[in-house]
Amino acid sequence: MKKKSASRSAFFNLRVLIGLFIVLAGVVVALIGLGTFSGLTASSAQAQQKKPKIINIPGLPPGFDCATIHEKGIDRQENLGAGLIMIACGESEGGSASPYPAFSQLLRKLTAPLAYGAADVDLITGTETFPAVTQSETYTTANPDNPNQIVVTYNDSRTAPSNYSGASYSSDGGATFTRLTPNPFSTGHGTNFGDPVTLYNKPTGTFFAIFLATGCGGQGIGAWTSTDGGVTWAVGACVHSGSSDDRESGWADNNSSSPFFGNMYVSWNDFAAGGNLKVRFSTDNGATWTERQLAPASPFIRDVQITGDKVTGDVYVAGMDEGGGGLAGPRSNKIYRSTDGGNTWTNTYNGPTFAAPGRADCTANPYFVCMYSPDTWRHMGWGEPAAYNHVVSLVYTQHGAGADPGDVYYIRSTDSGVTFGAPLKLNTDTTTRLQWQPNLSVSDAGTLFSVWYDERETTTCTVGNPGVPCYRMWARKSNDNGVSWLADDMFSDVVSPLPAQPDGNVQPNYQGDYDYGTAILTRHLTSWDDGRVIISGQSQQDAFTDRELVGFAVTTSDPACNSVINTQPTDFVIDLSDAVNTGTVQATDFTVNGTPANSFTFQNGDTQITFHFNSSPVSTPGVQTMNIPANAFTRVSDGMGNFEFNCSFCYVVTPLQVTSTNPPVGGTFSPPAPGDYSYDVNFNQAVDPASVQTSDLTLTGNAGGSVTAVSVNGSTATFTVHFTFGGSVTASIGAGAVTAEGCNGNAAFTGNYTVQGCPPQQYVFTQGTATIVPGTTDTGNHIDDGDTLVPLPFAFQLYDQTYNAVNVNSNGRLDFVTVNEPGGYISACLPAPPNVGPYDYTVFPLWTDQCTDNTPGNCGGDNCTGCGIFTSVEGSVGSRIFHIEWRTVLYADPGATAPTVHFEVNLFEGDPNLKFEVVYGDLGGVSGSPQMWVGGVQGNSGAGFFTQDFCNPAGDPPPGNVSKTYEIPPCASPSPTPTPTATATPTATATPTATATPTATAVPRSTPSPRPRPTPPPRP
Repeated sequence: MKKKSASRSAFFNLRVLIGLFIVLAGVVVALIGLGTFSGLTASSAQAQQKKPKIINIPGLPPGFDCATIHEKGIDRQENLGAGLIMIACGESEGGSASPYPAFSQLLRKLTAPLAYGAADVDLITGTETFPAVTQSETYTTANPDNPNQIVVTYNDSRTAPSNYSGASYSSDGGATFTRLTPNPFSTGHGTNFGDPVTLYNKPTGTFFAIFLATGCGGQGIGAWTSTDGGVTWAVGACVHSGSSDDRESGWADNNSSSPFFGNMYVSWNDFAAGGNLKVRFSTDNGATWTERQLAPASPFIRDVQITGDKVTGDVYVAGMDEGGGGLAGPRSNKIYRSTDGGNTWTNTYNGPTFAAPGRADCTANPYFVCMYSPDTWRHMGWGEPAAYNHVVSLVYTQHGAGADPGDVYYIRSTDSGVTFGAPLKLNTDTTTRLQWQPNLSVSDAGTLFSVWYDERETTTCTVGNPGVPCYRMWARKSNDNGVSWLADDMFSDVVSPLPAQPDGNVQPNYQGDYDYGTAILTRHLTSWDDGRVIISGQSQQDAFTDRELVGFAVTTSDPACNSVINTQPTDFVIDLSDAVNTGTVQATDFTVNGTPANSFTFQNGDTQITFHFNSSPVSTPGVQTMNIPANAFTRVSDGMGNFEFNCSFCYVVTPLQVTSTNPPVGGTFSPPAPGDYSYDVNFNQAVDPASVQTSDLTLTGNAGGSVTAVSVNGSTATFTVHFTFGGSVTASIGAGAVTAEGCNGNAAFTGNYTVQGCPPQQYVFTQGTATIVPGTTDTGNHIDDGDTLVPLPFAFQLYDQTYNAVNVNSNGRLDFVTVNEPGGYISACLPAPPNVGPYDYTVFPLWTDQCTDNTPGNCGGDNCTGCGIFTSVEGSVGSRIFHIEWRTVLYADPGATAPTVHFEVNLFEGDPNLKFEVVYGDLGGVSGSPQMWVGGVQGNSGAGFFTQDFCNPAGDPPPGNVSKTYEIPPCASPSPTPTPTATATPTATATPTATATPTATAVPRSTPSPRPRPTPPPRP
């Protein structure tokens, strides 16, 4: 439970109001519009002819234009970052305190015997400091191999606005929880804006906590990982680098029989693209993610939740057409399905329209509907899907009959989400009180459990008043996958007051937008927003949790499922969810490898059985299988038969490990790179050929490298590796990546080697007097903030990658890999942080806020007649030069009637020093945008590969009418000595916008006269 702390509400609210006034009154109001976030199209963010209101918001990039809230979909987003913008721009108030008299005894009287669930548990442990006490919007997940491990992530305002995330973990099956303090999700991915997702990845035994984060492109999706049941966490990968992501959801395929076992999926709305519904999936345990679009921006389809079929591995996304928002907008459910592991998707179901639930449009943001007038608890009817063996289930909220503001409905499909039967109202009360925001989970045994917020036990609700009980969590269960349902009944222990939202950094209508329920074999898990804990005299938002047992089942065993042992046991211990009827147990109920036990004993109040064998049934190394058939014995409490128990473990005599390699550890790959090499890894016993993949071997170091093939011959795995550069390389094989005897995973291996050849180096530049060669071919780039793909007349190598096309960018970049718009007008010193994606493998001839749109009046009022990006080619095959010329104006230059900024990049064919040239002409005009002037080139920034020419503040352009020639210095002779200037090889991210050639060839280079690279100025 929370500990009360002394109230500082009066001081805090006054301070917030004064601070907000200062922020709003002291902002720099630009003459023409400026946006930091992406708009609906590449040019819309700055094309609007509205008087801008430019402000800086803590935790966000500087210079947000409040006039763009609607066009960017900020008012349709649910995340707390969008809420912070609405507050800062004066479109919504923040929460405020409403103290009430002491906690009423009436609440304590409104308790009842438990119908569903066990005892409620408060997830928020430790001291709270008012008013930063808002915790809600939950996602609950358990480890299916160890049900004692449960992790609940949620939104938490205790350190807002720098962080809106939180989590609690349990190591005892949900009896107690510990809140993570300090919060591990407040570092590693910038500002955390919440929207929680919790996944468990069974192949690696890893929990994933996923939130919106500024470090992943501005407002993308970042992950953190835990391998110890949620106790400690490490920073993971960015699931998606985006500038305006919202309401993500996630699901992990943990069925080892699924064709997509181990895949993880994340869905979300991408408001950088206008609100498109998208999915990313990972086939390598969260290391990399592949993106697919499910629905375009119009009509807007909300990402409700994602789930997957626990039997087939099919994946389903539930969406909702909100009909334009508000109470007036009719709602309709959508289902999207993938049957190939997320690669392709089909919109299988478009449901009929239904009336929106709620009592009034929210005053803080009338797009959303509030369950309580005027501005408490926004909800649009969202629910949650579930799937089991081609049966797809969905719960949602719609307006009830007459004055009834909302009821919870269930629909069921038996054909994989193509058609659905008639809706079933799950709440059977006869009142006109509100039921809303349901969740749904399906267990591994096919039982369904739905939980929702329910007012039926009360007559009125008052926000924040602890003396006025308002709602309880109610639930309903199906033991036959939705064919029939048990009666609806109480789930939470008490009737909760309606919690207030006192934190000024959060919108007042926020009480949590969803609670994602999950289930494993033995139990259904869910959490919710509860108001029973009183702080500073008022009911406030706390996250509580509870669980409902699926049925009578084995919870754990010794040996444990999927464990590795090196003994031959004669005793096997199983733990049960409930006490067993001892008279129904027989020794033959339990078998190992088909051999029945000889005897048994009971422990722990008949919830534990030890089965004994006179001689061990474990004789041959490899996979061993334990089994108890369904209904072998019964539960004491109600005579229910047990669920089937079938699980395997591994018996190992000699653990698998690497004994030697060729070349040997400490040896050398020769001849000099570039080239392909064989790398033999020898194990101490024959390995399973099917277990060896190219991805099992990782290569790091400044020589880098890639693994292109692998073959297995007995105890030797031969990998084919490619190195472009010489230097040092570390080869690693993770623990358990390779197996013998079907389950004997290898011990981790790491070896250090040298690769002969020239090590990778940085570009250097020299100044010259070359002049612009006018382009003759219009690329078609006439836009504000946009890329145009241009084929190259010859292959061009940048660092270690070769390209046949490049994206020419209106803001003065050559994006070889990532289309970094919208939002790419925001410049930064090199190495530049990601925007839509990384700025790796980008040439920055003149990166600042520019425009090539030749439509008069666009680009903040510019008249850019003649603007664009133009190309030309000179020279003969083998020694051609490709000229890329920019004719632009600076954004919002009131005096611009023609191009005022001229510069060019020249790419040289087959140059031994990988040469390119930047030529600057006139750099005139007056910018209405506070963006820096940046010049240079960036390769793999994570490995330290970038060269910066300048990074000047706004109003200080670099000198014009000069040229800069960029080259990589030659390697005097092939050398195995690693260079200290880099720690990993540059690696380009694959993208359909530019074709990379993976076998770049290094050749002898002439020696340029390098100019010392200037030290960049500090970032503002």
